[in-house]
Amino acid sequence: MPAVRVAYFADSFHEVNGMARTSRELDGFARRTGMPFLCVRVGDVTKYSAEGSTAILELRRASASIPVDKDLSFDPLLGRHLLRVRNALRKFKPDVIHVTGPGDIGLMGVYFAYHYNIPLVASWHNNLHELAAHRLHIILEHPLFSFLPKAYADFVTLLTERGALEGVSLFYKLASALFAPNPDLVQMLGERTGKPVHLMPRGVDTELFSPSKRFRQDGAFTLGFAGRLQPEKNVRLLVDLQKQLPPGNHRFLIVGDGFERTYLSRRLRRAEFTGFLDGEPLAEAYASMDLFVYPSCTDTYGTAVQEALACGVPAVVRDQGGPRYLIESGVNGLVARSDAHFIRSVVQLMEDPTRLPGLRREARESACRTSWDSICAAVWEIYDRVPRHEFAPASALLH
Repeated sequence: MPAVRVAYFADSFHEVNGMARTSRELDGFARRTGMPFLCVRVGDVTKYSAEGSTAILELRRASASIPVDKDLSFDPLLGRHLLRVRNALRKFKPDVIHVTGPGDIGLMGVYFAYHYNIPLVASWHNNLHELAAHRLHIILEHPLFSFLPKAYADFVTLLTERGALEGVSLFYKLASALFAPNPDLVQMLGERTGKPVHLMPRGVDTELFSPSKRFRQDGAFTLGFAGRLQPEKNVRLLVDLQKQLPPGNHRFLIVGDGFERTYLSRRLRRAEFTGFLDGEPLAEAYASMDLFVYPSCTDTYGTAVQEALACGVPAVVRDQGGPRYLIESGVNGLVARSDAHFIRSVVQLMEDPTRLPGLRREARESACRTSWDSICAAVWEIYDRVPRHEFAPASALLH
């Protein structure tokens, strides 16, 4: 039986985030294994290229695109590329279309899946409903809206989150099969869509992210964070954490950028802000940390946590979101039940450093159990199981 031909529509590919990392790994797996794979994504220049069984179509977003995040935008005029995408699909003749979410590229993938009657699968990467609620909450905290009762502001925020979740769920109902990065999301999507949902965790490069990259010589206890400095990451808790730290030689190492950087830089007394890092510089930053502190409650997986673990750095995380599935509390880190418990957990580890060597060893070992190749191979097995017999052959439709 010939290998399934996959057209992958990636809302994020070149950026520094979990969705982009997953997209790059699937693309790389297809190249290494000779799987037929067309990747439609955003690039600096609109261009098409093919090599062996894989092809790339990069589309340039318009300058009038709407910013969604620090490194992500939505181009409402992306439809001007429809002819280019159609020509690429005609040439490639996909059996399955995979979209990464309701972004501009993902919506284009859905359009072509339904236009050509090609099976559609979709993966969940971001809790967009929680992101919308957090952003609205920050807006309503502005002095301009101080006249609003807190109960009313909370109600509007809750209503926004529920409405956004309903809308996103309708999008995922369009697919024949779904992928989600943690068990909670697998259950939630299954209940809301009635579609089969498959767990798709993430791997980590344990050669790049390794304890051997640690070169720091000073004796300061380093509390590290890596990720987007955005409200939904709950990073302001680091300021509250600083107030409770025991006396001694310690500092923060903050990797990443975003709207909250100014807030943090003004309030964290002993902190180094590196901005976005990738590759070797990122690995060296992780390995220089003594404890990874990740207060986010909205992450669907926690790629940064996994990378820190691979560098032998134990992590303290919250009990909400995907990161808690990466931590076995008391073994390779700690899982906190609340923000207050998060702070107490960090302080307890700093006051009892004898626990850290064992946590470091287990952190590294836990990260080494997951490989990208095994995850990608499992995804291709799902592609193969999508019931293509229900649909007209793509080769007959794409002409």
